Amino acid sequence: MPTIIMTKWPVKLDGSVRSKAMAFLQKLSHDDTTPGLHVEPISGSADPRVRTGRVDQFWRAVMFRLDGNGERHYVIHGVWPHDDAITVAGSVRLSMNPINGLPQIDEIAPVASPAPTSMSVPTASEAQTPDAASSEPLLMQLGHSRAALIDRLGVPEDVANAAMAAPDETAVVALAERHEGWLGMLLVDLAAGESIDTVVERLELGGTPESTGDQDADLLDSLRRPAARTQFSFIEDQEELRQVIEQGDFGAWRIFLHPEQRRYVDKSYSGPFRLSGGAGTGKTVVLVHRARALARRRPDAPIVLTTFTTNLAGSLRDGLARLDPRVPQVDGVGEPGVHVTGVDALASAVIRSAGSEVATAVRAVLGEERAQPNGRTSSAGWRTVLDSASTSLATDIANETFLTTEYALIVLPNRVTTEAAYLRVRRPGRGVALDRAKRAEVWSLIAAYRAQNRIEGTLDFAEAAAVAAAHLESAGPLADHVLVDEGQDLSPAHWQMLRALVASGPDDLFIAEDSHQRIYGPRTVLGRYGIRVVGRSQRLTLNYRTTAQNLRYSMAILEGGEYVDLEEQPEARGYRSARSGPDPHRIDSQSLSDELDSVAQQIRKWTENGTDPGTIAVLAQDRFHCERLVTGLTERGVTARLVDRERPPSDRVLVMTMHRAKGMEFAKVVLTDVGASSPSERTRLAALDDSERSDAELRKRSLTYVAATRARDELTVVQREQS
Repeated sequence: MPTIIMTKWPVKLDGSVRSKAMAFLQKLSHDDTTPGLHVEPISGSADPRVRTGRVDQFWRAVMFRLDGNGERHYVIHGVWPHDDAITVAGSVRLSMNPINGLPQIDEIAPVASPAPTSMSVPTASEAQTPDAASSEPLLMQLGHSRAALIDRLGVPEDVANAAMAAPDETAVVALAERHEGWLGMLLVDLAAGESIDTVVERLELGGTPESTGDQDADLLDSLRRPAARTQFSFIEDQEELRQVIEQGDFGAWRIFLHPEQRRYVDKSYSGPFRLSGGAGTGKTVVLVHRARALARRRPDAPIVLTTFTTNLAGSLRDGLARLDPRVPQVDGVGEPGVHVTGVDALASAVIRSAGSEVATAVRAVLGEERAQPNGRTSSAGWRTVLDSASTSLATDIANETFLTTEYALIVLPNRVTTEAAYLRVRRPGRGVALDRAKRAEVWSLIAAYRAQNRIEGTLDFAEAAAVAAAHLESAGPLADHVLVDEGQDLSPAHWQMLRALVASGPDDLFIAEDSHQRIYGPRTVLGRYGIRVVGRSQRLTLNYRTTAQNLRYSMAILEGGEYVDLEEQPEARGYRSARSGPDPHRIDSQSLSDELDSVAQQIRKWTENGTDPGTIAVLAQDRFHCERLVTGLTERGVTARLVDRERPPSDRVLVMTMHRAKGMEFAKVVLTDVGASSPSERTRLAALDDSERSDAELRKRSLTYVAATRARDELTVVQREQS
């Protein structure tokens, strides 16, 4: 049976042709001599390995046959109409770069009439303006030379010439978009100011390996190198090919990984590992691939893959199923296979598994019992206490934000159960100093909160995680590996639970996080909760989702904010994008009616130009504004739907909160109400102390950053004057 090697095809196909192409590949992978496939060489072709195959009477596949190592392999280059396919097949060549030993597909002669690509990208010379042309091109400014690009990196001469002539980062990225795989990646790195040594290390460009004397075998070895796998992927078996066929996605994230990403998928670590990176850098992709790799390595291992929200857990579950449906996804924590769940649902599962022993854990955390430990307290609990209690504390302490954070950061992780214990507990990281009298007043509010919950017999979410942690510390771990997404949003009690869920040892905890996207919990430091990642932290910097223009806008939102990571270090930036596109479009509105008119007009423009409504999202800060948007857009003839917990529909414009959009991506995004705050929100912020207010403002910036980075191609920002 031949092995299929997929590439990122240069021509996109519509659904009917795609299904025929995939049926052809399935037959080819089973038996390339099957009647009707017509796998044939092309007379006078630039590469004797090239073949065409019949997809149907009109369409032909172009591919390269390699017979190295005693087996047949087909590198699938793409599908074209018959005449174009013959022209393409005659002019392309698969070869090994003489400098870096990586595979490349070159056009030896111009192709007569290939099908158009999805995006027309200007050449470097076309992109130059008169002013830009008179200044020094970007790569020259950065100290690079044409000779270094060719002789050290293996950049083809024509691409090196264009790169050295490109006036700015946008032009270099546009050039990179025309060259899939390692060549495009290194151009993006150079445009971002990386040194050639860094590029060589990141892409593992170790030079040309020694030849075996068998050209096909050498090419196959080249195709397996880490940098080559950003463009070429060996399909392992019929089942994997079937998944590609059913999903109809030739360039799926689940197949093609950057060498940096693949390194974190496969590598073993001696203890907890932290992978950081901005939005769109592929942290979640790495997690899903790593879950699969761990499950394949040890099928009997209980593995937990968790994240902050239920919606994101659902996305992880779907992603793992798409990647490999053969990986068993199990419902119970502690069962062999991968248990994908939200972190609060995980706490509930641990409490259920504890049975009657949970009472001991509840007493250890709270100093008292709860009749219904798997019931959850109303989110209005602290407000009820504040409305009914009498306190002399100033409003910058006697408020929901301060009390919730104090409870989560200090009281629960330290298992404080009495006033005496609270009076002496350390409070690192808290911006408000409390003398003995103020601590006593704060404890009286905490005691009132606990008394209220004791009557109901329930736990709040943070208490549930703390109880689950206490039980696991006594009963022992339930998992061999724990993988965590969106770690920046987890609370101390969550981290204590996850630390106790898995025994300390190799590959115990793998954490993905981006402190720039912290929109829920308070700042947390892993080392305080037994999770030591010093020396085992790395960062992804290449953004695959967001265009360079949208990325610049998104990063500007964060300017001036002081962000720290889970190791209490300043959060680095320096991200770069592999894609280029139009600048974000800003619209200033004077009223809600003006805003709705602008949003409806922008959506109609996109849909009239062929954008599928289901790939457009309108994002707002809260549900109330989302409801007004849906009503207003409908009145203006735009069919829209509010998305809450359910799976988004695919036939309407999607309206959702910025929080709900976390973990999602869309072709086009409209951000509404940017920069506005309601009078009640301004009143709430004014009541906070300086440190709490600063943290709330950071989270608000982060929320806008998260929302802006949901856009793949185009971003429109509607800013409304403060009311």
